[in-house]
Amino acid sequence: MSRIGKKPVEVPAGVNVSVADGTVTIEGPLGKLSMRHREEVDVAWDTESRTVVATIGEADMGVRQVRAYWGLTRSLLQNMVTGVTQGYAKVMEIQGVGYTAQVQGAQLKLIVGFADPVMMDIPAGLDVKVDRHRVTIKGVDKQLVGQFAADMRSRRKPEPYKGKGIKYADEVIRRKQGKQFGA
Repeated sequence: MSRIGKKPVEVPAGVNVSVADGTVTIEGPLGKLSMRHREEVDVAWDTESRTVVATIGEADMGVRQVRAYWGLTRSLLQNMVTGVTQGYAKVMEIQGVGYTAQVQGAQLKLIVGFADPVMMDIPAGLDVKVDRHRVTIKGVDKQLVGQFAADMRSRRKPEPYKGKGIKYADEVIRRKQGKQFGA
């Protein structure tokens, strides 16, 4: 039995929840998110205790994949509630001589050692700020924030000899010594 799925999702005041036709919509002070949940999982909104509860049928308790969907659905609902109340943020660092980033309209311009600058479209719902060599990505959708950060990092991954490239702010790059001359 899923230990994560059993736990109800607490919804703070000021957040509206609606469940209809397999779609859960959560609206809060920072924005609005909606998700279609799996048909094996039932989602119910309890207005008195202000909780969202995900359940599965008694016949599906023995099916491993359905129990996995149960825990996943509960985690996605919790991420939605956190997103519309607090939001999510990722901080990226750009390291290297001449490596820079700047926001130009709805695009992020990365100069990271290629002949031409790399232009990335900023998805709707994300707020991207550049402060020298730090790029802050903020938004209400955890998946969208993480995916944009991963796409940005994939444009120039950090290399282990000098540490040049784009990395997460809390990422540790294991450095290599390089070649030894002489003797």
